[in-house]
Amino acid sequence: KGGQFHKIKVFQILSLEQTIERRMELVRVVSHNTHKRMVPCLQGHIGADAEKRHKKLPLTSLSQAMVEGGNQLGEESLIGKMMEVCGEAENRLASELMQHELQIEKDVLDPLSQLAEVDIPNILKQRKQLAKLVLDYDSARARSSIISGTNTQALTAKADLLKEEMDEAMNKVELCKDQLAADMYSFFSKEGDYARYFVTLLEAQADYHRKSLTLLESVLPTIQAQQDSWTEKPAFGTGLDEHLKRSGREIALPLEACVMMLLETGMKEEGLFRIAAGASKLKKLKAALDCSTSQLEEFYSDPHAVAGALKSYLRELPEPLMTHQLYDEWNQASRQAIWSLDYKRLQALWVVCDKLPKNNKSNLRYLVKFLAKLALDSEVNKMNPSNIAIVLGPNLLWAKTEGSLAEMAAATSVHVVAIIEPIIQHADWFFPEDVDFNVSGMFAMPVPASNHNNHLDYDCGTIERKRPGSMMGPENDATRKDK
Repeated sequence: KGGQFHKIKVFQILSLEQTIERRMELVRVVSHNTHKRMVPCLQGHIGADAEKRHKKLPLTSLSQAMVEGGNQLGEESLIGKMMEVCGEAENRLASELMQHELQIEKDVLDPLSQLAEVDIPNILKQRKQLAKLVLDYDSARARSSIISGTNTQALTAKADLLKEEMDEAMNKVELCKDQLAADMYSFFSKEGDYARYFVTLLEAQADYHRKSLTLLESVLPTIQAQQDSWTEKPAFGTGLDEHLKRSGREIALPLEACVMMLLETGMKEEGLFRIAAGASKLKKLKAALDCSTSQLEEFYSDPHAVAGALKSYLRELPEPLMTHQLYDEWNQASRQAIWSLDYKRLQALWVVCDKLPKNNKSNLRYLVKFLAKLALDSEVNKMNPSNIAIVLGPNLLWAKTEGSLAEMAAATSVHVVAIIEPIIQHADWFFPEDVDFNVSGMFAMPVPASNHNNHLDYDCGTIERKRPGSMMGPENDATRKDK
């Protein structure tokens, strides 16, 4: 029973050693492959010192190019400012990346290489060495057994030598076997330490990304502040309040520029705002207005392009000039305007108009005063208040969620025209203040024609503007007037 138990124990030991040996070979292969794939992930030169590694990083080259580009563009260019700040940030990111890669190389790559290329191969070499020593021992034992049965003195002496050789070979086998077993068990016990390399990798990556994020978050407010403080921003597609705040204007630049050009050369142009402009000319004018330039002489000869640019500006506003918020109230007023007496029609529209935000109201007043002036020449340009309302109405007021084209057209044909037309007809009643069309002083005022009246021939002097609380009927109209 004791011998059987010993055999079982030896078998278990050999089985464990074989399991460890197979595991070591697999670990060597996967460690080698991981190291091989990880090296290209590093952007620096493996083995280089910190300074050389930093210089060779792509981020460093990007940083240098940005800083140089920013210096060339100068402080007067927003792109130049942005490139300089970004270039400095990229250089700091490059420093973080360099430190990160040095840590990865030291704590992950080098240990993986040591494990796959040195430690495990050395253990496996001992396995081969043990096999060779076992062959040497078997050879010595075979030779010893051949002459062990002879009785001659010479052969007896030789047998003793062979026995000593066999014993020495056995000692080497045992020593090698013990060393191999110790190294294999040591490897087996240290697998947790080897697995730690991959935890270290993720920890290093997390630390690198945290530091990079902190760096970026410290830079972003500065660069965003520069972006926000830059006044040169396209007017088309920008909210009215934002454009006016950035440019320090009271009237939107595209609106004033187009009105001033049309006052000069477009008032007698037939079908103004109705006839489409050439696409290339319109695109060029919009781009010029986005640049806030006052050099617009070439466009004075094409009033349809100017009118098209004005319509585009109104339509491209994120929110209509007459606002989404008041859309339902405008529609309610328009329905009342259709069925009510004149004074109630205008009163209902005025109440809604008076609720417009300050900037919207100022720019609407400016536009309506111009459109009323345009309508004075309707016998020539064929653009009376009704026609103007039809072509410009959809650009001044639209629903927040638009429906189909057919639904939009139906709404435009009734409600929007019913809103815009009376406002143009009675422009001086809705907005009694005089308007200086050249409000910014950027443009030359046209000389007015001597045969023009200054207002439309509509009698609205007896109609009073009243607050909502005064709309109790005609008997109360005389007691509550607009300030």
